[in-house]
Amino acid sequence: MLEIKDLHKSYKKFNVLNGLYMKINKGDVYGFLGRNGCGKTTTMSIICNIIPKDDGEIILGEDGTNNIKIGYLPETPSMYDYMNGYEYLGYIAYCAKYDGDVKKRIAAVLALTGMTEDAKRRIKGYSRGMNQRLGIAAAIMNKPDLLILDEPTSALDPEGRAEVMSIIRTLSETGCTILLCTHILSDVERVANRVGIMNDGRLAAEGSIGDILASYGLDSIEIQLPRPDPAVEVLIKNADFAKKVDYMEKTGLIIAETGNGEEGMLAAMKILADNNVPVSGIKLSRPTLEQVYLSMVGGHWR
Repeated sequence: MLEIKDLHKSYKKFNVLNGLYMKINKGDVYGFLGRNGCGKTTTMSIICNIIPKDDGEIILGEDGTNNIKIGYLPETPSMYDYMNGYEYLGYIAYCAKYDGDVKKRIAAVLALTGMTEDAKRRIKGYSRGMNQRLGIAAAIMNKPDLLILDEPTSALDPEGRAEVMSIIRTLSETGCTILLCTHILSDVERVANRVGIMNDGRLAAEGSIGDILASYGLDSIEIQLPRPDPAVEVLIKNADFAKKVDYMEKTGLIIAETGNGEEGMLAAMKILADNNVPVSGIKLSRPTLEQVYLSMVGGHWR
């Protein structure tokens, strides 16, 4: 549905995109991740033809003809707040030159986004969650082939986030291709089937969440000692299975990262048993998307 090849964009002397390659298949819910200022919004604005690119290629549609419809929800949607929701969607239908039954389409998107009961209220009185849901309704008014959502759950309470995630799942089930840009990684894990992680103006990783965790993440073995013992830290650090070891001196917790969790767990248990080390507990933890993301963009997860 979307392929980006060697995309570049600069603002004066500041390079935002430095040869971005990205691919979104039809039907994907694609989680677009990266820290602030890494080029995500610039990329989405170029896809929507809001701003020009400096160089590179944007290919839209399965046949590469660029003949597709795009829906876009910006991070902070701006609406005519003197209108009510129904009037606003009618205005969007007119701007989009929607060629079907406008009344039926408005009723359908209001039902999908849970806005039917509030459609006749003035937008000025809407909550943030209602604004976001109306923004999604406007973005899908013209039945887009590609829906781009920029931080659709930002500043929403847990109930509002859950509502928006439910809408995204429903749209995905209808075959809509979705580019979801968000900082809330748990939301990505709930709905996305593929992920792209931006860093320094290009993708640091792209693929299914499972593939990214397998390729870039490390299993962790947590060893809880009944009392702090630096000698045990040395034992684990010298073990072949341990790629990285963190020791919390105050709590006696040792966290060893390893490429193979099962083998690492067995090796750790053998070392502890051979050296008669008492432990309060030991467990294996799989890598999370947050840990992999932060390691790629230079953050810290502990």
